[in-house]
Amino acid sequence: MSRPIPLFLPALALLLVACQQAQDQGLSDPEARLADHSPAQSSPAPALPAVPGSGIDTDAYARHLATLASDEFGGRAPGTRGERLTLDYLVAQFAELGLAPGYGDSYLQPVPMVELVAEERSAISLTDGDERFELTYPEQMIIGSRRSGTGFHGVDDSELVFVGYGIVAPEYDWDDYAGLDVAGKTVVMLVNDPGFATGDPALFNGRAMTYYGRWTYKYEEAARQGAAAALIIHDTEPASYGWDVVINSWSGAQFELGGDNGESVLALEGWISLDAARVLFERAGLELDAEQARAAEPGFTAVSLGAAAQAQVRNRVREGVSYNVLASIPGTERPDEAIVYLAHWDHLGRNLAIPGSAGIYNGAIDNASGTAALLEIARLYQKAGAPDRSVLFLAVTLEEYGLLGSRHYVNHPVFPHARTVAAINMDAMTLIGPTDDVVVVGYGSSELEETLRLATEAQGRHVVPEPTPEAGFYYRSDHFNFARAGIPALYAKGGVEHREHGREYGMARAREYRDVAYHKPADEFDPAWDLRGLAEDLELLYVVGRHLAEGDSWPNWYPGNEFRATRDAQRP
Repeated sequence: MSRPIPLFLPALALLLVACQQAQDQGLSDPEARLADHSPAQSSPAPALPAVPGSGIDTDAYARHLATLASDEFGGRAPGTRGERLTLDYLVAQFAELGLAPGYGDSYLQPVPMVELVAEERSAISLTDGDERFELTYPEQMIIGSRRSGTGFHGVDDSELVFVGYGIVAPEYDWDDYAGLDVAGKTVVMLVNDPGFATGDPALFNGRAMTYYGRWTYKYEEAARQGAAAALIIHDTEPASYGWDVVINSWSGAQFELGGDNGESVLALEGWISLDAARVLFERAGLELDAEQARAAEPGFTAVSLGAAAQAQVRNRVREGVSYNVLASIPGTERPDEAIVYLAHWDHLGRNLAIPGSAGIYNGAIDNASGTAALLEIARLYQKAGAPDRSVLFLAVTLEEYGLLGSRHYVNHPVFPHARTVAAINMDAMTLIGPTDDVVVVGYGSSELEETLRLATEAQGRHVVPEPTPEAGFYYRSDHFNFARAGIPALYAKGGVEHREHGREYGMARAREYRDVAYHKPADEFDPAWDLRGLAEDLELLYVVGRHLAEGDSWPNWYPGNEFRATRDAQRP
């Protein structure tokens, strides 16, 4: 299977190393945000459940991790022998633990997938008046199509319209498409959202990215508005990654869920470089910086760029099926209500151009570490006995290719959204030893953090916000699909404040992983890893989930969160 280099960057190393950069640049103040969102202490804390027995068995965890990340499993790419080995292993382990199949009478949920490879990709040819000019690949633009039908997909004589940030957000009284008909047109938009651009904490979520700032949302909204194509103007700071990442991510195979022939998506999606955008705006008699400033102001109105676009892509299409693994512990009192623990089992497979084991992307940290965690937390639940509510253990596929396995589950859930209490995600676990800090990605999002804080303090540790909320890491791992469906979702793990060696040691280990191992063959199991901190982290997540499973509370998103309205509609 061809291997893309995804824009979904779950590794803790990327987030934590960004901390120092953010502090150096004055982009965010985690301590201030911690104070902003800390819940008031007004009543005695509820009792937390105990961790059964001697807690996490780090020897058993290491065996699971070493097996899943072994050369035999070949990097666990969907559609390969490595997938079959992974599925067989997980099913056998869940069955041995005594967990029930979670998908009817099966542990496996089929996930139809489509692999799309752009075999032909034109330049973007633009006409303004009598003149014609081109934006060329890869220096100035990259385009693709997620439509899976045969033949060419594209636009011809499609008017370019600048729609600011391309956002429709009723809760913020913001509509960049107000009074605009973009049917058949190509919309051009900015990355991120007005809050980041202005730094105004009263506008969207200030410098912290909201989902409205993500490129995925912008394409979805453009399709809802009836546009034929959408181009996002790349800018490294608000995107949080460089132009090279865009090109690498879009140059390989792309994946989509099968089933709807891709007709619900745009004919073309793509990016243009900042320099290309400046030229485009200048030819329209506009100044890009001025239009960016105008786009960040309430009441923005779209403007034509005075040019028409022609571009097309022809995809090679290959259909297949991958699988999610589901195992459950039915609740004793309210079995129709569930807490979900999830982790993605897939990784990047192997590079066939590199002979032997040197070309295997073992994905030990990303994410055999989280998949092994599912098994150990499941063992704790079995040891403690079934709680009042059901618990679903969900190992999803195709995370590395666009969070597709979790998206498919959320589109076809075993437990309805309104009956799913919470989702707890485990992705790229911290394996550097004990840390005093617990990082919450997307800090300040939901009431789940209140239970997490109590459990963290019971361990003698403390919660810290993610250091760079402007990068939008919350939207780049599988819990996000649950959040988008309104289900409160938590993504938390050990940080960098090493209990014995200090913060600099933790930061150095994070940098080492980012530079040497992340999405590289060097992400291999190391028997010398110190798993004491990992044990604390998993026991923490067990306590949070067990507390919910034994209670009757329904945690919600905090007021003002972009997912609050969806949850409120589910549970009026």
